[in-house]
Amino acid sequence: MQTPKRTPTKYHPKGVTLLYEDRDVIVIDKPSGLLTMGTERDKSRTAHTILNDYVRKGDPRSRNRVYIVHRLDRDTSGILLFAKSETAKTFLQGHWESTDKHYLTIVHGSLAAKTGTISSYLAENSAFNVYSTQDQAAGKLSHTEYTVLKETKGFSLLDIHLLTGRKHQIRVHLSESGHPVVGDRKYGKANDSYNTLALHSCSITFTHPVNGKRLTFTTAVPEFFTRLVGRLEAQTA
Repeated sequence: MQTPKRTPTKYHPKGVTLLYEDRDVIVIDKPSGLLTMGTERDKSRTAHTILNDYVRKGDPRSRNRVYIVHRLDRDTSGILLFAKSETAKTFLQGHWESTDKHYLTIVHGSLAAKTGTISSYLAENSAFNVYSTQDQAAGKLSHTEYTVLKETKGFSLLDIHLLTGRKHQIRVHLSESGHPVVGDRKYGKANDSYNTLALHSCSITFTHPVNGKRLTFTTAVPEFFTRLVGRLEAQTA
């Protein structure tokens, strides 16, 4: 795990946790409930606007800005990577297939196979719901690798190795397998009583866009997860 750049806490961005920063990239831990970026339907405060304010240091005339490399759903917490230049963004997105991403999630029930890969073609309908389809022309091939880390009464804690990065991929694949993510109001159980989505981006490994080094960042297991399934005995990713 990389050591975060030591900057005085009072200068850190408000509303996200700064994990690392250099001249080319910023890595943060995003809380659940915060959008990565604004949409036409929702222009509320986002991780993107928070970091733009941060790199401008309060100067509205500053030309400094951050560039979105990838996204997390609003209710998904965890690691987000931003670039600080168009060149860095282009490099990171161009090398995204070699970027290693792990998530933690808690699902309902007990999976028969304790490790496996869920694969399907994912498409999106006019209501913005993602689903698997047999029509290869309509969907994009998607792969979600999982390992069961722990089982408790009614729940399973999974490590997800995201092999492709489609919209809502993890949530849809797990829901369609009969084990929806806890707290998923869109694809989950109708009677799910939890208000927090149990999906957390816990680690990322990527190639630095300038020096070419492989960097790895991890985050702690969210407290909500610990409440549901107890503490983990070992490293998850």
